[in-house]
Amino acid sequence: MKQYFAAAILLAMAAGTADARPYQEMFPKRTDFSDEEKPVLQKLDFQQGAIRLPAAKATLNVPDGFYYLSPEDTKTVLVDIWGNPPGAAADALGMLFPAQYSPTDVGSWGSVIEFSADGYVSDADAATIDYDELLQNIKDSISESNTERQKQGFPTVTLVGWASAPHYDQSAHALHWARDLLFNENGNTQHTLNYSVRTLGREGVFQFDFVAGLEQLKEIETAVPTVTKLVQFDKGMAYSDHVDGDKIAAYGMAGMIAAGAGAKVAAKIGLLAIAAAFLKKAWILVFVVFGGAVSFVRKLFTGNKTPNA
Repeated sequence: MKQYFAAAILLAMAAGTADARPYQEMFPKRTDFSDEEKPVLQKLDFQQGAIRLPAAKATLNVPDGFYYLSPEDTKTVLVDIWGNPPGAAADALGMLFPAQYSPTDVGSWGSVIEFSADGYVSDADAATIDYDELLQNIKDSISESNTERQKQGFPTVTLVGWASAPHYDQSAHALHWARDLLFNENGNTQHTLNYSVRTLGREGVFQFDFVAGLEQLKEIETAVPTVTKLVQFDKGMAYSDHVDGDKIAAYGMAGMIAAGAGAKVAAKIGLLAIAAAFLKKAWILVFVVFGGAVSFVRKLFTGNKTPNA
């Protein structure tokens, strides 16, 4: 996957306003969209440049290597195209996609964007967290929840391990990590990728939750260094603007990893059910099934085209 450098980000910032375009302009060289895909893609506005997100008191600077979809378009993708329940996009501020994929491509992936106004999250423990111990604690929590999950008719879940170990970028005040999950149902062997990026601000946490399969891990890891630098908080709202007396979040860095800050992660689940939440020590862990997405997309768009891998 192509590397995206700081120059592209600065170019997007300089643009000042978002540049919305139809899919024909977003993918000028694509001739493989089927007759089923075209009317769906026609509904979407593919945006690049500076995207104002007032709810987060921030701007998302989207360079040429990515595009942004509005909350309305995000609902179209998550619910109409990917087959999630109507509430899947309820809190989304939009989605971010790599520019080489359209939302209807079998191999596509993107990130649901949210903002959690929980207050200032101290990064004082970032360098001292024992991530192996934290991983074991999360595994234990999931294991303890499986009995109740079975009673409620949901598949049990195994946290295999870190797909990408937690890493804190001090300069960007951004934390990212990924879990490798296995939903144990009907002999399923499809691993689920749960990749999260959190950018800290003065009043809360800007959230990117990636919707992808484990086989797309390398692509996402390549994109993450760029994603962590896309958020520009409004004047006075950056992490470094914190002063005594500001609202302080009830969790630290370790708690954010363990709980995902209460974030809901949507996914291409097709006809599969969303996994139930795990609850322990007031932290909600939400994981969503990815398995079945490829077959669902193929059923939805059956035109003769070569999927992007």
